[in-house]
Amino acid sequence: MKKWIPWLILAVFVAEIVAILLPKPDKDLHLQDFGRLPVLLNGRVQPFDSVGRNALLQIRGTASVPLEEKKSYEFWKHPEKLKATQWLLEVMLKPELADQRPIFLIHHPDLLNELNLRGKGKEKSGLFYFTYNELTNAIPTIEKEGSQVMKIETQARTAYQKQVAKIYNALTLYKRLKNSYQPERTQDFAAELAALQNLAPSGLAALKAREAKQDYDRAVFNQFVGTLSQYDFMARFAYPLLVPPADPLANPEAWQNMGQVVFNAALHGHELHPAVNWYARMASAYRGNDAAAFNTALDQYREWLASRLPNAVSKSRAEFFYNQLQAFLHAMIIYLVAFVLGCFSWFNWSETLRRSAYYITVLAWLVHTAGLIFRMVLEGRPPVTNLYSSAVFIGWAAVALGLVLERIYRDGIGVVTAAAVGAVTQIIAHNLALGGDTMEMLRAVLDTNFWLATHVITITLGYAATFVAGFLAIVYILRGLLTTTLSRETAQSLGRMVYGIVCFATLFSFVGTVLGGIWADQSWGRFWGWDPKENGALIIVLWNGIILHARWGGMIRERGLMNMAIFGNIVTAFSWFGVNMLGVGLHSYGFMDAAFKWLMLFNATQIGLIALGLIPLRYWRSFASQAGENPPPAGRKTAAQPAPN
Repeated sequence: MKKWIPWLILAVFVAEIVAILLPKPDKDLHLQDFGRLPVLLNGRVQPFDSVGRNALLQIRGTASVPLEEKKSYEFWKHPEKLKATQWLLEVMLKPELADQRPIFLIHHPDLLNELNLRGKGKEKSGLFYFTYNELTNAIPTIEKEGSQVMKIETQARTAYQKQVAKIYNALTLYKRLKNSYQPERTQDFAAELAALQNLAPSGLAALKAREAKQDYDRAVFNQFVGTLSQYDFMARFAYPLLVPPADPLANPEAWQNMGQVVFNAALHGHELHPAVNWYARMASAYRGNDAAAFNTALDQYREWLASRLPNAVSKSRAEFFYNQLQAFLHAMIIYLVAFVLGCFSWFNWSETLRRSAYYITVLAWLVHTAGLIFRMVLEGRPPVTNLYSSAVFIGWAAVALGLVLERIYRDGIGVVTAAAVGAVTQIIAHNLALGGDTMEMLRAVLDTNFWLATHVITITLGYAATFVAGFLAIVYILRGLLTTTLSRETAQSLGRMVYGIVCFATLFSFVGTVLGGIWADQSWGRFWGWDPKENGALIIVLWNGIILHARWGGMIRERGLMNMAIFGNIVTAFSWFGVNMLGVGLHSYGFMDAAFKWLMLFNATQIGLIALGLIPLRYWRSFASQAGENPPPAGRKTAAQPAPN
């Protein structure tokens, strides 16, 4: 029976992944098809679904809006949620409903008091969420204070000012979305557009007559100008660009917002872009709860788009699938399960649980790989364009290395390390994604695929290898100190693993640093400038070199090697994250003070582990039978033979 358990566990997770991939048909409105429609935002074509997801992440910190309350202990419940596309449609077409959704997060007590929000909103895990309607009276205060706070450098803001800036930006984004599709108070977009087109000839005549200081129809003039002002406001305030280029062959990037198109067409007497008419029909059908009319207009617009912008449609559909898959989130969950199984394999059912952990880690890595490939295809670039993608890539490379070790040694250590690093890096990536779009346009200095594929990938592989060595060292110390499972053979295997991986890390971090210098020479006119990021990369190379030198020279043995490898985690984390939080240097692409406490906590845990590693071996459970720190005499039988110091 035991031999089938790994396959049964694997089958469960495979079934879960397949269930995610199976299409789930819409009941009435074809919301998923709407979510696949392409728009232009942040310099790239993306689906409506991504617009909604990223906006919700920036405003609420989640990719959906719960419609039911769920207690923390009610883990069996799956409350209904408003998905990103549904929420976005509400915001754009039924703002009176969207304004009642608790999506605005405010948690600073002083700000809650100043805005008179005590006792309002919905509380969850100590966080307070408010509706737009609940914030109506507070908006003037938020806008006044927010405009002042935005003039202050991010690094210099207090906790209160950071909260003000966050809610100010959230409200601004929300109001822009409300005016991106149609004027906010429009009841029947199609009818209002038809009325504007009918009014345009007489309105233009009245406008020209007034400019020529001739008699004109004041009622017609006021009605025409009043209607145009709504679309002029949209043209200046709208967020995503919904209307595709009129001539995609001449300029495929020439997308426009709805306000621009309607305003210019009415002002110059031109026909409306065909996309506007389909959008208007969808809007009117949605507000009128006419699912059939909505779906018909949607299907017609999709067919028209596919014939004119096939690449945009294809890319948008792919990104929608990528959003639904949530590859990195599911990989993270599977990695955590594999880590638990791998740890338990050291105590009981060792081979069965080890194989189970190995199989599902391979599955998680395949899902991880699929997500990575999707990002590369969607971005058209190597998977290391920002901190989010680097966390994803480092985790992927580290897991691959851990699986190779497990395949060679088959002792459960490689799979536990792989699962642990995979889970930790995906947790980091998940939190980095809360800022919104993770596929934003690159900064000019990074806009070179050759150097992204050489320098950045090479040095990132060095990061990954250094972390793997550090986590293997953690396994050595925790198993030796807290369990009786660290045998002499296992300790020696771990020593060989760590040594080999440090060699790998030294090579790749050194080559990556040199390639970075060459890139810097081409980009900034100097090979080396003691930039914080450059210094961090150099420290990684030097530290790995010191480890190898100390081991070659006999200054350290296995335990010393492990402690130094753990310190390598601190060095690498500083180079990877720390320099970005300094807010200075050519490599600093945004101040990341929110991650500071987590970086410090991580460093503190590593220092604590090093301290544990310095405890004399006679106090380690695996070596408790020995009198001193030397191995027991040959032939002496112990439950677990000790490793050399």
